[in-house]
Amino acid sequence: MVNVTEDVFATEAVNPITKSKDTIKRFTLTNGNGVSVQVITRGATITSIKTPDASGQIDDVTLGFDDLAGYQSDRNPYFGATIGRVCNRIGNGSFTLDGRLVEVSKNRDNKFQLHGGFVGFDKAHWEVVAVRPDGVTLSHTNPDGHEGYPGKVTVAAGFTLSEDNCLHVDLSAVTDKPTPVNLTNHSYFNLAGHKSGASGLYEHNIEINAYAITETDQSSIPTGKILPVEGTAFDIRAPGNLGERLKNLQPARGFDDNFCVTFDPPQPLAKVARASHPPSGRWLEVVSNQPGVQFYTSNFMPDVERGELAIPGKEGASYAKHGAFCLETQKFPDSVNHSNFPSTILRPGERYHHEVIYKFGVSR
Repeated sequence: MVNVTEDVFATEAVNPITKSKDTIKRFTLTNGNGVSVQVITRGATITSIKTPDASGQIDDVTLGFDDLAGYQSDRNPYFGATIGRVCNRIGNGSFTLDGRLVEVSKNRDNKFQLHGGFVGFDKAHWEVVAVRPDGVTLSHTNPDGHEGYPGKVTVAAGFTLSEDNCLHVDLSAVTDKPTPVNLTNHSYFNLAGHKSGASGLYEHNIEINAYAITETDQSSIPTGKILPVEGTAFDIRAPGNLGERLKNLQPARGFDDNFCVTFDPPQPLAKVARASHPPSGRWLEVVSNQPGVQFYTSNFMPDVERGELAIPGKEGASYAKHGAFCLETQKFPDSVNHSNFPSTILRPGERYHHEVIYKFGVSR
């Protein structure tokens, strides 16, 4: 049986949009199998996912912080957050919508927008709209003009835990003006345990059900080309060791690419990826209705071998380069500037709906 409890994560937190002082609430979802998930109302953020290994040892397999200050820090690389209004990149911070040029904020080197701008959905204080026996639903209303986007957008994020160890994340949105919407969850996973770092990551096996990647430039902005993975280092459709695959990517720093997911029609959901950690027995399967997934191996977290300081994480952890992986289900990055990509434009009367399921288990 799933149980949901609520407590206070932080008080007197300044809302970056309304400037009000709010209480940040935390919800803990637990089932009878030792799996638990914690979500806070700041950024509709997953702060913890605990799951047992093959011997029953429970560990936290997502990166995060112990307190609000960590999440507010400039060093927070979006740990666990709900990302919007548009996740990933918008090239040049601009696009044309219905014949009109729209310019949004450029929060990366004053060149392009990443993950919704300076104050994206990850920094908003979300409202609690429903607490159910198996989960919680949060909501955020993003004002017209915020970060340059047209239209008032109302978005909901539902988090549900099941008895079969599935975390269901359901993202939906409506708008009063045409506007792009492309949401994702930005959890960082390490099935060896969140403290295990690169050595734990390199022990994983990974497979991604994708026929292609979207080609990008040096700033990871898509060129518009869709490149088949067949015969390349990005063909990871069969399971293989992640450490070896990262070596094969040299001189690249690691994976940070949008993979184009293979759907078998008329299935509404597709198996996106499977990761496993043989030493612990833990595995994770990701299923979604989205056409893409950003596979990221924490390449831009601090490189301690070059003297960079690690990010201080929860429970005394030190987070650094290759310390975790992300599987960010999404529509393709910079879709607003590429007519051959799945459209991210949401119009009044329509409903954006994004479903992703993270299923955890063990191989004994």
